[in-house]
Amino acid sequence: MMVMPRAAMPEWLRPTLARLLRLDGERAHHALLLHGPQGVGQLALALELARAWLCEAPRPQACGECRSCHLVDERSHPDLRLLVPEAQRGEAGLPEDGAAGEDSGGGSSSGKKTRKPSRAVLIDQVRAALDFSELTAARARHKVIVVHPAEALNAIAANALLKTLEEPPGAMRFVLTSGDAQALLPTLRSRCQGVALGLPPRALALAWLSAQGVGEPDTVLDASGGQPLRALELVQAGLDARAWQLFPQTIARGDSAAVAGWPLAVLLDALQKLCHDRALATLGAPGRYFRDLGPAAAAVPLARLTEAAAWLRGQARHAEH
Repeated sequence: MMVMPRAAMPEWLRPTLARLLRLDGERAHHALLLHGPQGVGQLALALELARAWLCEAPRPQACGECRSCHLVDERSHPDLRLLVPEAQRGEAGLPEDGAAGEDSGGGSSSGKKTRKPSRAVLIDQVRAALDFSELTAARARHKVIVVHPAEALNAIAANALLKTLEEPPGAMRFVLTSGDAQALLPTLRSRCQGVALGLPPRALALAWLSAQGVGEPDTVLDASGGQPLRALELVQAGLDARAWQLFPQTIARGDSAAVAGWPLAVLLDALQKLCHDRALATLGAPGRYFRDLGPAAAAVPLARLTEAAAWLRGQARHAEH
């Protein structure tokens, strides 16, 4: 199996990691729900917790040098199971072709895929994880299941997980991540200890984006609403910082050529954010995503913006189809 490179955990997550590891032991909850804005690093924190729990060195945080730490980095540790949608395997450091080293209960594995990767955590994945939870730990004191993101569990998969979340066998630990905790089943949330993650300090987010090689980080951080990992995703999807700055004027002119290279999902997201900021301008408030909306921004009727935003939300649900 190809070794997946391990990116350093963002600095803004380190205080939360240290706090959670200090609570380890009898006071530690067996199931954590890391929730907050989507682009602040829930998955990175979940994997760092898993490394610490599975590490062979006697210290609070993972040593990064032992065999168990390397196995977690390679996503091949026998006591770690990652439940992620097929479409997010790459984000989790898993082979995108569904090879070895992960949940072993995902979607189809026979023949070439003729459909788009699923964006849901499937019931077969959950059933395989429950079977895994019944096994004796192979190397570590604990076994760990990471579910990312938990809102990708459909109702059947979420309900299948409930009993094991309530009464885990042995030294079983769960880490669920979420960018929208209110979308989860209340019964699922109630079985987890919530850990709220907020937007990172702007200076740390900008430094992190610069370290990733992102040009004009101020602009792309604004474009993401202050979520640095989401900002990086936008850049990787083809968003151009200069084009973002000019986007309100581009739309006012009806110049589609300027955004012709943007994926549909990115374009719809940008239009939704433009509606949001123009609504704020109409109410006399500063925008969140764009620094310059142009002189006519406050002249757009609020009812018209509300109608446009509702239409865009409907289109965004189908952007990936």
